[in-house]
Order: sequence, then structure tokens, then C-alpha cells
Amino acid sequence: MKIGIIREGKTPPDSRVTLTPTQCATLTNQGYAITVQPSTGRCYTDQAYRDAGITVDEDIMDCDVLIGVKEVPIDQLIDGKTYFFFSHTIKEQAYNQPLLKACVDKGIRLIDYEVLTDDRKARLIAFGRFAGMVGAHNAMWTYAQRIGTFDLPRMNSLEDYAAAKAVYNDTSLPACKIALTGTGRVAGGAAEVLLDMGVKRISPIDFLLNTYDEAVFTQLNSFYYVKRKDGAVFDSAQDFYKNPDQYESDFHHLHGIADIMINGIYWDNDAPAFFTLDDIKKDHWNIKVIADVTCDIAPVTSIPTTIKASTIADPVFGYDRLTDKESAPYQANSIDMMTVDNLPNEMPRDASEAFGGMFMDHIIPELSKDSSAILERATITVDGGLGKHFDYLSDYLAGK
Repeated sequence: MKIGIIREGKTPPDSRVTLTPTQCATLTNQGYAITVQPSTGRCYTDQAYRDAGITVDEDIMDCDVLIGVKEVPIDQLIDGKTYFFFSHTIKEQAYNQPLLKACVDKGIRLIDYEVLTDDRKARLIAFGRFAGMVGAHNAMWTYAQRIGTFDLPRMNSLEDYAAAKAVYNDTSLPACKIALTGTGRVAGGAAEVLLDMGVKRISPIDFLLNTYDEAVFTQLNSFYYVKRKDGAVFDSAQDFYKNPDQYESDFHHLHGIADIMINGIYWDNDAPAFFTLDDIKKDHWNIKVIADVTCDIAPVTSIPTTIKASTIADPVFGYDRLTDKESAPYQANSIDMMTVDNLPNEMPRDASEAFGGMFMDHIIPELSKDSSAILERATITVDGGLGKHFDYLSDYLAGK
């Protein structure tokens, strides 16, 4: 089998890789042929791949499988190939409808990392932990810019996470309250960084009832931020996940208490938003910084003030809570929004090594099988149509 590692073509550029030079060398020793398209933007140089014995060549036409990270520009898609990348189409994201249509028109077999799952529907491969880690770091960096009483460097200016931990050991944080939403990989990564920063973890009840003279955070599962519309007792998170349209936000308890919100949930389009644009205009509103790692763009979003994705080069914008318009950040009436949608790219080597390890462990073995349920469940387009698990995208595909 011939595998091609494609050059990332999306703007802004992404420096992550799906397989590191060392991982590629391991696969070639197992009998796989790998070609890497040359790129000046990767966190590993072309020479690093050559030094590992890997072919670096612009021509990838003879590769059976092409793997990348972000969406592939339509004019760079090769007809009839099997692609792995994050397509950002499964939630019917309007901005990527042309990409989905192009994959169908070009007879491409598109396999999306986001829906590579085991038999229990647990994801097998993800950058989520690193998105959460950088999201938490950036939340505190944004807060530092706003209040000016402590300093943090940008994560992307540090060599790796070990260097970040050394910075945390020399940083004193002011008293503040941080609300972290979610319980999965993203939220776990965010909690890891907050703990390494020396932020004290407390229960949601203590967060609501007590004051502290140190930085504290609480991690909220769905029990603490939604309630049933019919007034029935919250029975289980699974019911919420299955029937999100039967719930409404119960996050209002946090509006006047939290200083910082880090949003690390997976959001369903039918689930309620955490707050409304009317809520942020109320006098008791206190949240000054929102790091929206989830980064679904308004109006279909869990965070109505996430009106755009920010960039690593320009990570924060203000949202004026009185005028409902974008503003400069760090203003009296602004909520400072950190909505970078490729956060793991600020820790590219750490993230790439972990991601490549998951790909080798869980996906590479599936590629040699005549039939793979794992790959079938994640195949969004195939043979000029939608994959069997993605018929619900038919109207979206048609542009309706």
C-alpha cells in the first residue's frame, strides 16, 4: 500500500503532520511505501523525512491513500483517491458545502477523522486533548492581557509543553474563577493545563457558593448547564445527548460568578446555547473572557458571541455586549473572545506525535482489511455519492 502525506493547503496554514518522520520510518519497515509532498510549513522539515529514509516528492498520483490534517482546497483534490482529513461537513457547515460536493463529483472516498469510532462510538483518533491544552493556556493569556497583573508567553513561542510547564512554575496567577465545560478529551486537556498552572479544582457547588483568594476552576458536565424543558428531573447525560432538543440552558447561575469560561464540549446543533445575547446585556454579567475551543460559528453555536474563528496570529477579538458588534478586545464592555479553530497547531510537535501514534495503532491496520466497519462508519463520500451513514447530508449536499 502506498500512502501519501499531502501538503497542507488551507489558509491560514497548519504546521501539524499526520505522521512524524520516525513514525513514517516505522511504517516503511513494516512494508508500507510512503511519499511526502514537500512543504516549507511543517513542524518537521522535508530533510527530516529524507533523513528517516522517506521519499519526498511532489508527485503523489500513484499513492492509494492520501492523508492530511485540515480541509483540502477543492482545486488540489485528486479525482478517485481515498482521503483522510478533517472535513468539517458532518454538522452541515455551510462554508464547506462546496468541498463536500466536490468530493462527490470527483468520486473521492472521503474518510473523516472526526467520525472514526469503535463499536461503542468512542472516537479513535483526535487532536482534542491538545486543543483543550492550548485553549486553557490562551484563556489565561487573554485574561493576562486584559487585567495586566501577570504575564504569560504565547504557547506557540515555546518549544514544547515541557517548556510551558517550566513557565507555569514561575507564574503567579491572580484570584479568579474559571468555568470549564465538558468532560471529554478537550476538557481533559484544559483541566490538565489549569492544574499544571496551579489553579485549584473545586466542585461546582463550591464554585457557586464560596469566594476564594486564589485562582480556582470547576469542570461542568451537562447536569450543571442544562435542564429539561418539561421540568422533569435531569435523569442522565445520555438522555441529553440523545434528545438535546428537549433541554434548555441552565447556565445562568454562572453568568455573574465566573471571570473566565473555557468551552470544551461537543455541541449538537439541536442543543441549547449556554446564554443569549440578551443575557450578556444584564448588569450582573461578569464573564470577561471566553475561550471557545468548540468554536461553532454563530448563529448555530453554543456560544452566541462566537461570530467568527480567530487565528493564531490574531487570537482575540472583542464582542461588545451592549451593541452586539465586534470590537477591539480588552474594553470595559467587551467580552474577549478567543476562538482559534486550529489550536493544536500551537503545539505542533506534541500534537502530531500523539495523533500519528493513534493513526498507526487504530487506522493503519484497518487499511489492509477487505472490509472495515471502522472505515465504513467514517466514510462520508464514496463512489460518487454519500456514505451509507451520511444520507442525512443529502439536502446539505444539494445546497438546500
